[in-house]
Order: sequence, then C-alpha cells, then structure tokens
Amino acid sequence: MTYTDPLPAVSAPHPARAIRTFHPRRGRMSGRQAAALEQLWPAYGLRVPDAAPFDPAGLFGRRAPLVVEIGSGMGDTTVEMAAADPDRDYLAVEVHTPGIANLLDLVHLRGLGNVRVAEGDALELLRLLPPDSLDAVHAFFPDPWPKSRHHKRRLIQPTHVALLRSRLAVGGTLHCATDWAEYAESMRVTLDADPGLVNLHDGFAPRPAHRPVTRFERRALTAGRPVADLLYHRR
Repeated sequence: MTYTDPLPAVSAPHPARAIRTFHPRRGRMSGRQAAALEQLWPAYGLRVPDAAPFDPAGLFGRRAPLVVEIGSGMGDTTVEMAAADPDRDYLAVEVHTPGIANLLDLVHLRGLGNVRVAEGDALELLRLLPPDSLDAVHAFFPDPWPKSRHHKRRLIQPTHVALLRSRLAVGGTLHCATDWAEYAESMRVTLDADPGLVNLHDGFAPRPAHRPVTRFERRALTAGRPVADLLYHRR
C-alpha cells in the first residue's frame, strides 16, 4: 500500500554517491500492519529526507534524553527498552516497511509516548542532529555484509563511527551487537581505534540484561552463532 506523510520530512547534505549501509526493503504486510501504518503514521512517523530539519522536543512533545536506534527491525527490542525506560525518548530508524508498521502497532498497543519511527537512512538522520545531542545510539544486528567486496557498506567503520560518536553527549553510550563473529571482531577493532570512545569492558561486554532477547537473536543462537555486545562511552 502507499501512504502520505503529514509530518515534515527531514534532509541533510551528504556526500555525493554515498554508499548505503542497508538494502532498501518493502515487503508484504499483513492486514494488521497495513492498518497500523495508515492509522498511526501521522502520530508517530517521519521520513528522511526531503524537507527541513526537525526538533526532537517538538517531535516528542517534551525535552528528554534521546536514544537513536539504527535498524529497529520488527520493533520488539525498541518497544521493550522504551517501556522499561520512560524517562528517555527513543527514535527508531528503519527501512523495512513491514517492520515500521509492526513497530507502530506495538507502540500503540503498549500506549508508549516515548517512541517515534523514522523511515530512511540513519546516517542522514544523524547528520541533521546537532553534536553532543544524544544520550545513546543503539546498533543491534546491523547487516554484516559478509562478502569482502561489500565491507565498505558496513555501518561500523571509521567514518561512520566518527559521526555516531560526534552526536553523543559526553558520557553517552554507543551499544552495538552482532551475531557475525568476523564482524564482531572488526567492530571491536574499529571502535577501540576511535580516540573519542572508551570501551566499558575489556573487549566484548557481558550480555546486558537491559537488551531484550529477540526472535532474531534466538534464531542466531539456535543456529550456533553466539551474540557479541560492545558498549562504549564518549569521552
């Protein structure tokens, strides 16, 4: 289905011919998801790019510490973390239409006022935000782009990490997780090399209790792929 966005979209200058870190995805939606998208998008959604920058305080109706989640999938993790953390606002960024619709439905069912959903490129969105403005950035199970020729598309690489770190306030948290062992090690090396980040653990973090176990993670564990978490603070 198609839908009209009544909210202001957002845009920012970005390098010409920028390499995307994601596959644009649409996919089929259930009737429930289609209804949620049509009915709830005006209250909870925005698109990246196409118009003027937005004000998070205006978007959420209050001023509160802001968490950006890059790639919220079907929204399970976003909803559970936001419900347990009502004093912070969560802006989930996703490109998979059924996932966006499912998250909207979950937010409505749980009655959460501290979640909004952005459709588009998370890196473009982050360029719109001022430096030092985020309490946390979450990147849970980003595409590992396993083929060597595709590593340039990975989210966690030096130039992208510099952007993520610059948007964090001092003491803000960058939390990454992956079930791809080679990518996990690459993430650790890249994040350790950023001079503005400090690893909160000696290498990989023990699994944080506050990050819910999702269906995706259960499938990974069943397939024998252990999950690695990485937790960093901005200096």
